[in-house]
Amino acid sequence: MTLPLIFAATCDISGKVRGKAFPADQLEKRMRRGVGWTPTNVQITCFDVMGESPFGALGDLLLVPDPKAEARMTFGDVTEHFVLGDIVTLEGEPWDFCTRSLLKSALARLERVADVSLLAAFEHEFQLRGVPALDNQGFGREGFELQRPMLEELMAGLAAAGIKPDSIMKEYGANQYEVVIGPDQGLRAADAAVILREMTRSTARHFGEAATFTPIRDPAGVGNGVHVHMSFLDKQGAPVTYDPDGPCGMSRLTSAFSAGVLKYLDQIIALTAPSVISYERLTPHRWSAAYNNLGFRDREASLRVCPVTGKDPASIARQFNIEYRASDAAACPHLALAAIVHAGVQGIEEDLPAPAPTEEDLSLLSTEALAARGYIRLPESLEAALERMESSDVVRSWFPADFLPVYRTHKAAELAHLADMNTAARCAAYESTY
Repeated sequence: MTLPLIFAATCDISGKVRGKAFPADQLEKRMRRGVGWTPTNVQITCFDVMGESPFGALGDLLLVPDPKAEARMTFGDVTEHFVLGDIVTLEGEPWDFCTRSLLKSALARLERVADVSLLAAFEHEFQLRGVPALDNQGFGREGFELQRPMLEELMAGLAAAGIKPDSIMKEYGANQYEVVIGPDQGLRAADAAVILREMTRSTARHFGEAATFTPIRDPAGVGNGVHVHMSFLDKQGAPVTYDPDGPCGMSRLTSAFSAGVLKYLDQIIALTAPSVISYERLTPHRWSAAYNNLGFRDREASLRVCPVTGKDPASIARQFNIEYRASDAAACPHLALAAIVHAGVQGIEEDLPAPAPTEEDLSLLSTEALAARGYIRLPESLEAALERMESSDVVRSWFPADFLPVYRTHKAAELAHLADMNTAARCAAYESTY
């Protein structure tokens, strides 16, 4: 006889899901009291190297499970059961480095400033780590059919967790797949992204495969991105993202939000594309993001206005959304979305005008020509991205006072771990951890 356990989990600043399990019949008690947690855990990097910590051996915290962020999957006679939660102080206050709490703060700012809520969805690409059973299967039916049982099991598990399965396909790259889910409001959208990643890894493992969400396995091949789709609802739940008379169909709110994201993009990208190899993917002609530009249905843009299939204005308004493309799964979804939302709200507060969409290859323009039009090349390394982030007084103002210094120290430990590796070894290291 076994004792069923529930894993109380947090997706931390490394993008890893960590936590502690407890007997399932204690769930009600743990929702009140939590499980013990340690402040210095925040400095465990994605490679389990411990960065220099301001906390040392001192302090105690609680990880309190949230039943609205529960996931359970059964494979034969094995059930995996976990619940995401918040890290709080012993007095019950949000901890400064709890990623869910950081996102809650950003969403509260959006509501306070613009009187709207966020509707969002994370679109993921992942790869199976083995040798492809068939070559030349970009978007192929055979490549899909090879993994149909696993993919159907994954989509069923997502639906059982209250997530809306949209579509899944064999992507262009070797053993690469893309899974798309429907939008959720606010915090739930980031929770769903974490659940999707964990369920994908678990499902693959139980089918004898190993899934990786690494930003890129080989610079000569494709990368794995995370695309964050966003729209806005008013207090009555009506969509307010679209305006048929606005630029590219964007409402004034959407225009200012988009302009803020693009203005501060180079200063937040260390939070949304936070690995060393993320910058092997964020290069021109990879259908990712290399400049702070808006695209109208353009997959080379960092932020794009997505196409809709509706014909009548009401249907268009419900579907209309913008897509942030400068992100990958080395980022914690909660932290990435918090940074994007803060940047967008900053644009609303500054009443920034709508950005003009680009329709040409920006890589052909000189630095001077880019600057004349208000564009910049995004940071080309994690070190450069961290420097832009930490030197930004505006970005610093969005987070608790010690957050960015601790994040920078965390990433310094990650960089030190990789310092003597070549690019291939670095890619292999990230592939194994994500």
